Amino acid sequence: MPKAYWIAHVTVTDPEPYKLYAEGASEAFREFGARVLARGGPAQQMEGEGHPRNVVIEFDSMEDALACYHSDTYQNARKHREGRSVAQITFVEGV
Repeated sequence: MPKAYWIAHVTVTDPEPYKLYAEGASEAFREFGARVLARGGPAQQMEGEGHPRNVVIEFDSMEDALACYHSDTYQNARKHREGRSVAQITFVEGV
Protein backbone atom coordinates (compact mmCIF):
# COMPACT_ATOMS: atom_id res chain seq x y z
CA MET A 1 0.00 0.00 0.00
CA PRO A 2 1.52 3.39 -0.95
CA LYS A 3 2.22 5.99 1.68
CA ALA A 4 0.34 9.28 1.65
CA TYR A 5 1.53 12.82 2.22
CA TRP A 6 -0.34 15.69 3.85
CA ILE A 7 0.99 18.88 2.26
CA ALA A 8 -0.01 22.21 3.78
CA HIS A 9 0.88 25.77 2.80
CA VAL A 10 -0.09 28.22 5.53
CA THR A 11 0.01 31.90 6.37
CA VAL A 12 -0.61 32.42 10.08
CA THR A 13 -2.49 35.66 10.78
CA ASP A 14 -2.97 35.30 14.57
CA PRO A 15 -0.02 33.40 16.10
CA GLU A 16 -1.13 32.98 19.73
CA PRO A 17 -4.36 31.00 19.12
CA TYR A 18 -2.65 29.20 16.22
CA LYS A 19 -0.33 27.61 18.78
CA LEU A 20 -3.36 25.75 20.17
CA TYR A 21 -3.99 24.37 16.68
CA ALA A 22 -0.36 23.24 16.35
CA GLU A 23 -0.49 21.44 19.71
CA GLY A 24 -3.78 19.68 18.95
CA ALA A 25 -2.80 18.78 15.40
CA SER A 26 0.48 17.30 16.64
CA GLU A 27 -1.49 15.10 19.02
CA ALA A 28 -3.66 13.87 16.13
CA PHE A 29 -0.57 13.15 14.02
CA ARG A 30 0.89 11.06 16.86
CA GLU A 31 -2.38 9.14 17.22
CA PHE A 32 -2.22 8.13 13.56
CA GLY A 33 1.49 7.33 13.42
CA ALA A 34 2.33 10.26 11.14
CA ARG A 35 5.88 11.43 10.57
CA VAL A 36 6.55 15.13 10.10
CA LEU A 37 9.04 15.51 7.24
CA ALA A 38 9.02 19.31 6.98
CA ARG A 39 7.40 21.92 9.19
CA GLY A 40 7.90 25.64 8.75
CA GLY A 41 11.60 25.67 7.87
CA PRO A 42 13.19 27.93 5.26
CA ALA A 43 11.57 27.60 1.83
CA GLN A 44 12.09 29.01 -1.66
CA GLN A 45 8.87 29.81 -3.52
CA MET A 46 9.67 29.16 -7.17
CA GLU A 47 6.27 29.51 -8.88
CA GLY A 48 2.74 30.54 -7.96
CA GLU A 49 1.53 32.02 -4.70
CA GLY A 50 3.52 31.09 -1.66
CA HIS A 51 2.93 30.89 2.06
CA PRO A 52 5.58 31.35 4.74
CA ARG A 53 4.79 28.03 6.46
CA ASN A 54 5.04 24.77 4.51
CA VAL A 55 4.41 21.35 6.04
CA VAL A 56 4.83 17.80 4.74
CA ILE A 57 3.58 14.91 6.87
CA GLU A 58 3.91 11.26 5.91
CA PHE A 59 1.25 8.63 6.68
CA ASP A 60 1.38 4.90 6.08
CA SER A 61 -1.66 5.15 3.77
CA MET A 62 -4.22 7.54 2.32
CA GLU A 63 -6.78 5.94 4.64
CA ASP A 64 -4.67 6.90 7.68
CA ALA A 65 -4.23 10.48 6.42
CA LEU A 66 -7.97 10.88 5.85
CA ALA A 67 -8.84 9.25 9.18
CA CYS A 68 -6.49 11.66 10.93
CA TYR A 69 -8.01 14.69 9.21
CA HIS A 70 -11.56 13.60 10.06
CA SER A 71 -10.71 12.54 13.63
CA ASP A 72 -12.22 14.36 16.59
CA THR A 73 -8.71 15.22 17.79
CA TYR A 74 -7.77 16.98 14.55
CA GLN A 75 -11.15 18.64 14.03
CA ASN A 76 -11.05 20.06 17.58
CA ALA A 77 -7.59 21.45 16.88
CA ARG A 78 -8.67 22.79 13.49
CA LYS A 79 -11.17 25.11 15.18
CA HIS A 80 -8.18 27.08 16.56
CA ARG A 81 -6.80 27.54 13.02
CA GLU A 82 -10.02 28.81 11.45
CA GLY A 83 -9.97 32.58 11.07
CA ARG A 84 -6.38 32.69 12.33
CA SER A 85 -4.64 31.51 9.18
CA VAL A 86 -5.01 30.97 5.47
CA ALA A 87 -4.24 27.38 4.53
CA GLN A 88 -4.15 25.13 1.51
CA ILE A 89 -4.07 21.45 2.44
CA THR A 90 -3.68 18.62 -0.06
CA PHE A 91 -3.27 14.88 0.43
CA VAL A 92 -1.30 13.02 -2.20
CA GLU A 93 -0.64 9.31 -2.49
CA GLY A 94 2.98 8.27 -2.91
CA VAL A 95 4.33 6.06 -5.65
